[in-house]
Amino acid sequence: MSNSTYHSVAELRALPSGEKRAFSGVFILRRLASKKAKNGNDFLSIELGDNTGSFPANCWQDAPAYTALAAAKEGDVVEVQGITDYYREAFSPALRAARALSEEEVQSTGALERLVKVSPEDPAKLWEEFQGFIAAIPHEGLRLTVQAAVAACEDIFRVAPAALAMHQAYRFGLLEHTVHVVRVAKALLPLYPEVDPSLAIAGCLLHDIGKVEEYGEGRAATRSREGRLIGHVVIGYRMARRAAMSVAKDRPGALDTETLERLEHIILSHQGNLEWGAATLAATPEAVFVSLVDNLDAKMAMVQENLREAAPGAEFSEFVKGLGVNLLLSKPSAIPPAASGPAQETLL
Repeated sequence: MSNSTYHSVAELRALPSGEKRAFSGVFILRRLASKKAKNGNDFLSIELGDNTGSFPANCWQDAPAYTALAAAKEGDVVEVQGITDYYREAFSPALRAARALSEEEVQSTGALERLVKVSPEDPAKLWEEFQGFIAAIPHEGLRLTVQAAVAACEDIFRVAPAALAMHQAYRFGLLEHTVHVVRVAKALLPLYPEVDPSLAIAGCLLHDIGKVEEYGEGRAATRSREGRLIGHVVIGYRMARRAAMSVAKDRPGALDTETLERLEHIILSHQGNLEWGAATLAATPEAVFVSLVDNLDAKMAMVQENLREAAPGAEFSEFVKGLGVNLLLSKPSAIPPAASGPAQETLL
């Protein structure tokens, strides 16, 4: 199977939006849902992607591709043919044909190297930095608790995505997001002396640890049964508590009840709002701090990803759900250096 004529997602998005062009490609089926239109017709709502991006598409029951896609499952590698098209300014092609590749085809062609999206940063360096953050926590009990919690899920934590779609939804995404959150926290902590550094850093390191159990393993990130029924906030709280209890057995007195309670509160409230999945609202200086820092990196990650994947010459991105806008992609014009001498009045 030759891939010389296949288009990547980035190449498809770079095609002129005003023209409809035939294309073929091999992608991971990231999302698959059966739905019914208002007129009663069945259709599939899908998301296809590779390591350069992803796109949504609808496949109607009378389309030739419907049968093959309906029999596929999330995480399958599929070959598709279609026609480029846009719906409400978003790339949404019409699919004409599809087939799922066998595992033998996937392995023999090395297709996964082009399909699995990964963090743009070096995961080995991220892990080294992450370990350094843990070692630098001044409070012994918190440091040991974080070490124990991470050690219990290290293999999954190092490769897990940070989300299903919103931000850093790719391999090593959880590690990248966590390191970024701590970087921001360490830069801002000197401005807020009322925030305890040990609690804040421990909370940053563990705030999303429940995602190692919320998301199922596989080529396409999916939500596990426990993730659907409980969610990563409460899962993370339980993981932190188990780790703290193990530390208490080995090192009595290393972590007092109040400090553990405050760490647990950070994890339970870090989502910010109840409608976003928080179990409670942030009610300590450290919890407010971690919640806001987490939100900052999540939103800036959306900005970074849209800038990385922007089609050449595009002025605005497609609608970014997590930001609620179409992101302006062009860089600001250079600001000229201040003139010497008395300040000049600027007309606005």
